Amino acid sequence: MSLVPRPKGLIADVLTQIGDCGLFLLSILAAIPRSLRHGRETVRQLWFVGGLSVTIIMVCGLFVGMVLALQLYHVLSTFGSTTATGSVVAIAVYRELGPVVTGLLFAGRAGTSITAEIGLMRATDQLSAMEMMAVDPLAYVAAPRFLAGLIAMPLLCCIFCAMSILGGHLVGVTWLGIDNGTFWSNMTASINVWDDIVRGVLWKSLVFGALIALIAVYQGYTAPPTSEGVAYATTRTVVASSIGILALDFVLTTFLL
Repeated sequence: MSLVPRPKGLIADVLTQIGDCGLFLLSILAAIPRSLRHGRETVRQLWFVGGLSVTIIMVCGLFVGMVLALQLYHVLSTFGSTTATGSVVAIAVYRELGPVVTGLLFAGRAGTSITAEIGLMRATDQLSAMEMMAVDPLAYVAAPRFLAGLIAMPLLCCIFCAMSILGGHLVGVTWLGIDNGTFWSNMTASINVWDDIVRGVLWKSLVFGALIALIAVYQGYTAPPTSEGVAYATTRTVVASSIGILALDFVLTTFLL
């Protein structure tokens, strides 16, 4: 027997996983009203997936903005348009880099933590114990983590965009000598609130947050109750989230444009 899966079987397995994940999403949405009684758990998860991710988001956002400004300055200098550096940095960050990079970082930091935590609950029979005590695991475990990811992702994306703009300002104005007033005036003149902020930052980050939280919770909830199964589920969370973010980014960009 070949160790390489056949394409037909691989495609069928992927479609099955997508269908099961969609049904699991319906179960989570149905459990959200019951999860409102566990508000403290939702707040705790919001701090766990959002508050503890702020540092990496800020550091990465700062360096992304700095590198972007440095690269764009040298490209635009060939056309004599270095004063547009701030505008191009802002457009690139708000429309694409902000939501996408934040989503990838969020999946790597928070998504894996959610999967590992729920997977360990499955491996140690904590979820079964909740069911025996008449506590709904979907309402107490899955729904709060899903809501936390849905709320935290747009906030983290805003922080990433702000730090990227700051990094671009530090390089463009402080290092490369672009006039401060020109940098900010060109940026504010080229940014549209609806197209760039609402569609680029908020809509994409909401969709990416829902996708990452759903995949992380699903993989942890359905992980085999072994240490190896939890490890594989954590890996699948990163891979599936990364592919889903990049694929959805193309789809959303196509429709939003």
